[in-house]
Amino acid sequence: MPPPSNHKAFHLSLLPNIYFVKQLPELSGTTLSLLNGQGFFSITRTPEEYSVVGEVTDDPQVQFLSEGVPLWRCIKIAGPMDPAITGVMCNFTIPLKAAGIPIFALSTWNTDYMLVPTADAEQAVEVLEADGWHFATVP
Repeated sequence: MPPPSNHKAFHLSLLPNIYFVKQLPELSGTTLSLLNGQGFFSITRTPEEYSVVGEVTDDPQVQFLSEGVPLWRCIKIAGPMDPAITGVMCNFTIPLKAAGIPIFALSTWNTDYMLVPTADAEQAVEVLEADGWHFATVP
C-alpha cells in the first residue's frame, strides 16, 4: 500500500546509527541514567518486562546492553503527525511483511520509528521506495 499522503511529514529517513533491542526483567539505576545521555534511547515498561532500545555507542553500559543481541537499523517517519491519523503504521509494514522483513516498532507523540535487522536495511529501503514511500536525505 502506498503511503497515506505525499506530504513531507510522511517522508522516511534511514538513520545512520546502529541500534539494539534488549528485554530486561528489571532496570538498574545505571540503565536509567542512560535516559540523560545523548541520542536515541527508549524504555518501555509492561507488567511482564522492560524493553530497552538505544543507539550502540562507546558507553560501557550501552555496550553491556547491546552485547549478544541482534543489531538493527532505524527508519524514521519524518513527522510530526497528528495522532488521529490512521493507517500509517499499517501502510508502512505491509510491504515489509510481504518481503519477509521483520520490524520492531516504536511510536512517539510526533512520529513512528521502525527498526529492521541490519542485514535487511537496504532491502527495506528498496521495498518501501517501490511501494511509493519517499526517503529524505539524513543530515
